[in-house]
Amino acid sequence: MTWLALFTTPKPFTDPHIARIQRNAIRSWVALGEAVEVILVGDEAGVAEVAREFGVKHVPEVARNAYGTPLIPAIFEQARLHSKSPVLAYVNADILLTSSFLQGAQAVHRVMPQFLIVGQRWDLDVQEDFVIGRGWEEELRQRVQMHGRRHPPAGSDYFIFPRECFQNLPSMAVGRAGWDNWMIYFARRQGWPVVDASSFIYIVHQNHDYRHLPGGQPHYRLPETEENVRLGGGRRTIFTLLDATHVLDNEGLRRAPLTWGKFWREVEVFPLITLRSRVLGWLAFALFHPRKAYYEAYAWLAAVTRPLRRR
Repeated sequence: MTWLALFTTPKPFTDPHIARIQRNAIRSWVALGEAVEVILVGDEAGVAEVAREFGVKHVPEVARNAYGTPLIPAIFEQARLHSKSPVLAYVNADILLTSSFLQGAQAVHRVMPQFLIVGQRWDLDVQEDFVIGRGWEEELRQRVQMHGRRHPPAGSDYFIFPRECFQNLPSMAVGRAGWDNWMIYFARRQGWPVVDASSFIYIVHQNHDYRHLPGGQPHYRLPETEENVRLGGGRRTIFTLLDATHVLDNEGLRRAPLTWGKFWREVEVFPLITLRSRVLGWLAFALFHPRKAYYEAYAWLAAVTRPLRRR
């Protein structure tokens, strides 16, 4: 039986660049070995053919929203139904994985029954097909060191967790902003350790534009992003890697260092994740960020009163 199920929802393989970087990513996943199974969810153009080419599972059926975008709970449920692996990992379909991905997941799973592993990526321009062979990981690291850059810790491109975690999720859309931040918030709210494995798990994002999205707009500008934020409970649930409780690096797994910034952030989110009060969570936010709270309250009030002013 496999130990880790990697699953994703690829974009259509119609754009040559998108097709190339997704094939590169899947090729790197398969190279992780027999302990890993790969599941492609969705019926976008070319997915079935690529699944057959690489010998991985393909699950075409998935629930979608009114825009036709696959929904997170449906994707996660299909991964559970079509795998028996004790650990699952959702990974964006343009991410190159190295052997550290499997090693990091195993290191955390050995000592924690429930957890969420997330981490930063490196960004790299890729214009050719990758050959996954002896020494390819070291060549990739050297190339990234010369031409890549570290992505900010605002989001995450992978989520590793035991299969019993993250069930009954809100109907957020994949590939739109907000849901990845909510995953960190939800894990913290449940009391699960959130492990920032940025210093151990080495992943590379292959750069692309937004031609595949409506109007060529970045995902964070689409109405589905606002819907994701609303379904997740509002802007207070937008957590980042800075909200991790643990770190995994070459020295092992340990609690996240308690800097002054980390201490005050924990004080700020305590009412939201421990007392589970959105009202107290907003008040704490207003106390720590009065200017931002003022503008948010002003925008909310303007939206509420706009219908009344039109009468």
